Amino acid sequence: MTDDVKPAGPQAAPARLLAGELWWKAGVVYQVYPRSFQDTNGDGVGDIKGVTARLDYLAWLGVDALWLSPVCRSPMADYGYDVSDYCDIDPLFGTLADFDALVAEAHRRRLRVIMDFVPNHTSEEHPWFREARASRDNPKRDWYIWRDPAADGGPPNNWISNFGGPAWTLDPATGQYYYHAFLREQPDLNWRNPQVRAAMMDVLRFWLDRGVDGFRVDVIWHLMKDGLLRDNPVNPDYRPGEPEINSLLQIHSADQPEVMQVIAEMRAVLDAYDARVLIGEIYLPLERLVAYYGTDLSGAHLPFNFQLIQTPWHAKAVADLVAEYEAALPAGGWPNWVLGNHDQPRIAARVGDAQGRVAAVLLLTLRGTPTLYYGDEIGLGRVPIPPERVRDPWEHNEPGRGRDPERTPMQWVPGPHAGFSTVEPWLPLDPQAQTGNVETLRDNPTSILTLHRRLIALRREHPALSIGAYRAVSVSGDVLVYERWHGDEVVRVALNFGHEACTTEVPPESGWEVLLSSAGGRRGEGPQDGYFALAGDEALVLVRRAPGAEG
Repeated sequence: MTDDVKPAGPQAAPARLLAGELWWKAGVVYQVYPRSFQDTNGDGVGDIKGVTARLDYLAWLGVDALWLSPVCRSPMADYGYDVSDYCDIDPLFGTLADFDALVAEAHRRRLRVIMDFVPNHTSEEHPWFREARASRDNPKRDWYIWRDPAADGGPPNNWISNFGGPAWTLDPATGQYYYHAFLREQPDLNWRNPQVRAAMMDVLRFWLDRGVDGFRVDVIWHLMKDGLLRDNPVNPDYRPGEPEINSLLQIHSADQPEVMQVIAEMRAVLDAYDARVLIGEIYLPLERLVAYYGTDLSGAHLPFNFQLIQTPWHAKAVADLVAEYEAALPAGGWPNWVLGNHDQPRIAARVGDAQGRVAAVLLLTLRGTPTLYYGDEIGLGRVPIPPERVRDPWEHNEPGRGRDPERTPMQWVPGPHAGFSTVEPWLPLDPQAQTGNVETLRDNPTSILTLHRRLIALRREHPALSIGAYRAVSVSGDVLVYERWHGDEVVRVALNFGHEACTTEVPPESGWEVLLSSAGGRRGEGPQDGYFALAGDEALVLVRRAPGAEG
């Protein structure tokens, strides 16, 4: 046997599904940060035409859907998360025609397109907010959250911005404060107003009618606030040095029961179209996260599970997390896993290059839908950002919290600017860009890029990995072992979270063999006296086909 896999080009078969299942259950989602993917007009910033130009790469990699971070019209105070027009593309990224072409070309390659939807807040330059701040009796006033000053003239309550500092800004012209969970340039919408809800549902329909296959909804747990705007209690476990937002328990400023009805309304809009997916960004403990599947699964299809980002990188900690998550899922709820995104340090920066390979195997073999962040497949780590190149407003508010290092440009080829642009990019490149790029890595049989491609190919070839059940096997020292199974196929995954060599035992039944090693090679290798050797920082994917296994 060899390690070769069939190329996944424009005609690649879609991920295998059981009858009646949906594409997003077996598929792999790939997040694109458009500013940093590919620049085609020489301004140092990525654009929509650049994403279109790289679709063949995504098809070759084998992913099933691309999720675009925000591309709507915006003054870019928070790089697109401050929207001034929900139904237009920002000129920095291109035009609506460019977007339509991207969707058409993606669909031609059997790639789905998921759009970022930012409904919690608008830009202060949005026409709605301009009207709202014009006067206290303007019809749009109640589209946002306004309150009189407290008795001392200060903010109405003690809520803190997620980016540090106060969450209320005084509007001198009208004498009231408006609420913003993030920057003062990002006023929060009042989702208790039915007119706001109707307008935002129309935004969803606008993009669905253009062929979008789903939405990732930004900070979905923030949409509803306490109706009385009560103070948040002090967090007794807060430690100096943590983000300021952690100094309070956000029990009144987010995660309110009424948000479930809002999400159910969004879901109903999507359900009127064929095979669309609703994904919610939710940073909450597991017991609250799973509530966002909604009553009778009427909520988000995939409430984003970021727990792997926050869990210590040890075999037992990860095993305990998986067990807790699987047990917490509602009946019929489909799991999902994320190792990185535009807001979190990259996985290679957190666990190192060697364990980054183990992390790739974990992400792409656990039960559920994996989301892969652009650049992780080429091993991008923490890129140094000189002070004069800092762009993230959070870094300016709270030094050390900036997200620029995980938003640096994709590295395509050796040479000037790594093929991302013809000019200096908006953020620096990795100093290792001349070797850590797609062209250099794609033909290397032991590269991390090849590893990702082979793992994705295995998910397509083996239903046990894409739609199969999960069962824990063992945790022993640094080694975590679990199985995925479907029909008569059993796939076993052994992950060495340590740096020392060891072994992993397999049951005595015959037929076990290596499908994949994170280090490369070994495909087709069988056990020696009932054991497989594991090098330090190595993960193995094994297969056994046993007639009569439960399905």
